[in-house]
Amino acid sequence: MTDAPANRWSPADYAANAAFVPELGRAALALLAPRAGERVLDLGCGDGVLTEAIAALGADVVGVDSSAEMVAAARARGLDARVMDGQRLDFEDAFDAVFSNAALHWMPDAPAVAAGVFRALRPGGTYVGELGGAGNIARLRAALRAELEARGFSVPRRDPQWYPGPAEFIDIHKAAGFADIEAWLIDRPTPLPGGAAAWFKTFRAGFFDAARVPEDEIDAVAAAAEARAAPALRQPDGRWIADYVRLRFTMRKPRQCATFP
Repeated sequence: MTDAPANRWSPADYAANAAFVPELGRAALALLAPRAGERVLDLGCGDGVLTEAIAALGADVVGVDSSAEMVAAARARGLDARVMDGQRLDFEDAFDAVFSNAALHWMPDAPAVAAGVFRALRPGGTYVGELGGAGNIARLRAALRAELEARGFSVPRRDPQWYPGPAEFIDIHKAAGFADIEAWLIDRPTPLPGGAAAWFKTFRAGFFDAARVPEDEIDAVAAAAEARAAPALRQPDGRWIADYVRLRFTMRKPRQCATFP
């Protein structure tokens, strides 16, 4: 999946059109149950809304994200946030827990992420969170791809996300050394306050870039893709409900890790 295009993020667009992401992530945050004094890594912290919630519970939290713009927004909250690719974590035995919400599906090298988190955790540490799961936003993705193809754009062969099922996710993390792994899918029909067009412009900016859509055509493409998605996702009262599917998980790093000759 190395040919997946990178995304780009606007903190302002994210705040306006994606506030539901950290809000819905609070259920996964409850699995973390951080204690005062624990050192926690928020992997893919975005603009720091949930990082701030972890800090408010008394934990010593570090947020990392690959987007410099989102890290700047997190730092504006007074948080310890750092620009770092989650596929290349450079921590070792540094955290009691790692949390991630709505970020791992943007990191296509899942084995590298799993290995980096394993190294970052202290023995006995926990890893919990949530990401897009198998079937996530299938109708939204299909509508945008169909519109781009109809307009003659060169659409990337693969979408820039990884949406695994539980078995695939568990196998990758078991190979990395984790124990007591649980992973399950959650169907989560999700309201889109700004409609599908705003969603496309917020969450698929990198996909537009990869397809080489001129900046002055993005609004028109997003509106046309929204029209394609409307029969499936726009409700009779005009509300938009996206076909989100989440994969939630918990696991731990064994207190004594296996050694190999």
